[in-house]
Amino acid sequence: MDDVKYFPYGEKELAYLRKKDKKLSAVINRVGHIERAVDDDLFSAVVHHIVGQQISTKAQATVWSRVQNALGTVDAEHVLGYGEANLQSLGISFRKAEYITDFAKKVHTGEFDLISIGEKPDEEVILELSALKGIGVWTAEMLLLFCLQRPNVFSYGDLAILRGMRMVYRHKEIDRARFERHRKRFSPYCSIASLYFWAVSGGALPELTDPAAPKPKK
Repeated sequence: MDDVKYFPYGEKELAYLRKKDKKLSAVINRVGHIERAVDDDLFSAVVHHIVGQQISTKAQATVWSRVQNALGTVDAEHVLGYGEANLQSLGISFRKAEYITDFAKKVHTGEFDLISIGEKPDEEVILELSALKGIGVWTAEMLLLFCLQRPNVFSYGDLAILRGMRMVYRHKEIDRARFERHRKRFSPYCSIASLYFWAVSGGALPELTDPAAPKPKK
């Protein structure tokens, strides 16, 4: 596992966020440095996301392992050589196999350029990725963060980020206007703030509860 890469950030980004937000600063100090694995192979990451849609994390890991073993290298040539029917035999639905094959064809013909997209601004990358079959805006944002490792990704479509924010700021709701005020405050390091809200949402600070959660019946 020595080749695992983690989202890159350091004291410069943390100092900026601490200065901008006292409550987030307290979270950072309590949680410490977060290591979140990244996959810097965009083709593989897109296929991985498509495979994982609407199935459990455990099922995704099982199917993804089959895909890696069957293809050897998860790239356009291997996907096209393997074929749509064979992809389905790995436990991938007909529709997902179609999405993956369509993406492989676009990469193979050059219609989708894996190299040049990495040089484009965030908004353009999201537009291009979400134009692919099977990739919505939220998935495009996650690819922007966990594959292209962009430092300023903050997804209003991510329920765990919203939950983490409710827990930190004690709001019953994070509406769009409030979310955008925080985005402005955290920019240009929203991705690092996202890591901490995910951590809180996942139970990193057990004493923090979700104000929107239904109260237990007596």
